[in-house]
Order: sequence, then structure tokens, then C-alpha cells
Amino acid sequence: QVQLVESGGGLVQAGGSLRLSCGASGRTFSMYAMAWFRQAPGKEREFVAGIIWNGRDTSYKDSVKGRFTISRDNAKNMLYLQMNSLKPEDTAVYYCAGKPTYWNGIYSEDYEYDLWGQGTQVTVSS
Repeated sequence: QVQLVESGGGLVQAGGSLRLSCGASGRTFSMYAMAWFRQAPGKEREFVAGIIWNGRDTSYKDSVKGRFTISRDNAKNMLYLQMNSLKPEDTAVYYCAGKPTYWNGIYSEDYEYDLWGQGTQVTVSS
């Protein structure tokens, strides 16, 4: 069973950058589709970015396209989210999620994912 642990959150000024990391335990990380979700106070959890098992396809929420980049290193069992040009509306708890599948498509609904990390807080000040 793969377990996920996020890191890299923090407080940053608008326009700044952060890189989130998600480390996975276990030997089967490479068979997992992965994604980043976020949840702001009083709002539902939402899809931010997803990546297929081999990293060859990605998908993004419209509001983060061109600013965020999702990537993975299967040799290191790591998932990343590079966030640039951060805005106050990006403030949320960010979660990494995983689903064991070799399907070459992106899952964008949270109920489709089987594994979740504990979350890391990202706060963007104006």
C-alpha cells in the first residue's frame, strides 16, 4: 500500500513561487495516476492538476494553467507541483492524491482517487 506525504507549503507574497512535493512509500508508485487537489476555507475540495502514471500527459484547472506545473519522478517516488505567479486566491490546503491505474487519462474528481496525503497549507498574501 502506497502512503503519501506532502511538503513544501508555506507563506508567500503574491507573485511568488512555491514547490510542493509529495513523497510516496511503497514499490508501486509508478503505476499510480497522481493529482493535486486543494481546499480553501468554506469551499469544496477542487482539482488543481493531474498526471498519468508515466508522466506523459497532464491536465490543469483553467485558473492555474501557465502558472503551475505538475511533474513526477517515478525513480524517486516523488510528485511535484511547481507554483509560480501565486495569487491570494491560491490560498488553500493542498493535497496529493493517487489512483492505481495504467489508463492514459486524467481523473479530475476527488472520489476517483484512492490514496490521499495529509495536506500542506499554502498561504498567499496580497
